[in-house]
Amino acid sequence: MLGAMTRLSLLDLAFFIAESEASPKHVAGLHIHQIPKGGKAGFARQLYEEFLTHTDVQPPFDQVIHFVSPALMPSWGAAESVDLKQHVFFHRLERGTNDRAALYALAARLHEPVLDRSRPLWEVHVIAGLWDRQFAVYYKMHHAVADGITMTRWGVESLRTTPGDPTVTPVWTLAHTRRGDGRSKRLDQAIAGTVWKQLTANSKRAVGIGRLTAMLALEAVRLTKNAIALPFMASGDTPFTGNATPGRQFATAAVPMARIDAIRKQSRATLNHVALTCLDGAMHRYLADEGIALDRPITIQMPVNLRREGEKGGGNKIGIILVDLSPPTDDAYVRLRNVGYSLRNVRSMIDAVAPEAVETYTILTGLLGQIAGMLKLADVVTPMGNTLVSNVPGPAERLYLKGAPLLEMHPVSTLPATHLLNITLFSYAGTLHFGLIATDALPHLGRLAAYVEEEVAALEEAVGIAASTAPDRPARTRSRPAGQRAAQRGQP
Repeated sequence: MLGAMTRLSLLDLAFFIAESEASPKHVAGLHIHQIPKGGKAGFARQLYEEFLTHTDVQPPFDQVIHFVSPALMPSWGAAESVDLKQHVFFHRLERGTNDRAALYALAARLHEPVLDRSRPLWEVHVIAGLWDRQFAVYYKMHHAVADGITMTRWGVESLRTTPGDPTVTPVWTLAHTRRGDGRSKRLDQAIAGTVWKQLTANSKRAVGIGRLTAMLALEAVRLTKNAIALPFMASGDTPFTGNATPGRQFATAAVPMARIDAIRKQSRATLNHVALTCLDGAMHRYLADEGIALDRPITIQMPVNLRREGEKGGGNKIGIILVDLSPPTDDAYVRLRNVGYSLRNVRSMIDAVAPEAVETYTILTGLLGQIAGMLKLADVVTPMGNTLVSNVPGPAERLYLKGAPLLEMHPVSTLPATHLLNITLFSYAGTLHFGLIATDALPHLGRLAAYVEEEVAALEEAVGIAASTAPDRPARTRSRPAGQRAAQRGQP
């Protein structure tokens, strides 16, 4: 028997409307673990079998989507039962094809299919047989169920902070709240009525939209600079945008937080400033390899967290704004200052309007992008932005799963129908991870990932940090066999 139903917000509903085979709307995480000392080769298989015994599935992991419901709006309802064998899977990579490149290729394949809407929208894949007695767990969840920050919080809650605690509490067995205390102020406050009435349902939203519109108008007539990038003004002459294809590829870069912190302190910048500066330099180098030289900044679509301090809950509470990075330059220090200037102005703008206004702006601009995607116009119209870049904060301490240390946490995001690349930053246990997900139409993704790490060294030099005094690179980069590094970077 189905339990009480919970209506979707318009933002959550938009992920279903925009979903297609070429643009599935799920987010994921790839966790790489070390088999603990004394653990046998079959450790991952035993973990998978133990997962299957945890049948007490809690919301929202027991929820299915009903597009026709008594609430007159698409709603979530509890499934009559959840068969874990339809959600939890086991894979083994064979020796000789079990390196990092093989793992990333498998993760990319797992990330391609749309989740089956007839059952709860999540999957967990245990992957055994990796190099150096390691295994991985790939977590996948529909974006309408949780955003990246929420999914990370749930994942952390299912792990342990000490290796001596062997308790296994899978993420689907923990009680999670779908909506926070502020849900009445979100877009799901009305059951019926037009989209426009819902978008302008309260004074905060209306005032915020007016203020945001005025700011964009001032930017359009160039009376302000870098308040926020205007939609559909990004350069279309890059391989980062176009009609998405169903195939996926995945690559990563990893930088010790000690190196980021050293640059940040030396230059009085923030982590976001440093990370986006390195990404900006890497993308320009990548474009140069492809024979492309831009005459304007790269524009990114950047999610911003709209949750109030202390607010929790599932679903999505994000806005997506457009940010111009640095005008083209060969000077990494100048690039850092330009990126910092742009981000500070955007932050001031976001703080000046109600979160509801940013949410509305996100839906309206996303609708325009969705129309372009549905009509397959992404190859001919000016793109909304060149790529998406988000930053999801992760735990600072080492975590464990049944005593197995979690070595790496990699974000695997979603792709709009009009983009071929999405980049997510994720900090974990002293390392900043860059997760790059792209369609298989984007050439040399691994090369772009490699350039990110090289741009960190360039920025260190630009701000006056000598190579001899810079903190060491992460252990996984130092110890990875040369063949694995080349495969990850997509080098010939």
